[in-house]
Amino acid sequence: MTFKERIKQINSYIPALYLSLKSKQTPFVAKLLAFLTIAYALSPIDLIPDFIPVLGLLDDLVLLPILITLTIKFIPKEVLNAFLEESQTLKLTKHWYYALPIIVFYVIIIIIVVKQIFF
Repeated sequence: MTFKERIKQINSYIPALYLSLKSKQTPFVAKLLAFLTIAYALSPIDLIPDFIPVLGLLDDLVLLPILITLTIKFIPKEVLNAFLEESQTLKLTKHWYYALPIIVFYVIIIIIVVKQIFF
């Protein structure tokens, strides 16, 4: 499998993970991981901003596939296959509230750094 094919396959899982959030057949851990994965994938804010050369894109190429793979391991195969079929017709959009986990992460880091510097 080529790199482009692998990226396309990974991108096809994001809508399926979105659908898994709404299903009662999805375990709680998988729902939590799916929410974090989707929030990171659709968030306009990244852990490392994209304007930083190489590193900005590297976090998307490394972190997102790891999150997707980890989430998929917690969803039963037959349930995931049903979501993949259903997700072929689904379109996702970016919303500001998907950035909230990343914003909270940045705020925590800033608070820790400020406490270490000034206190």
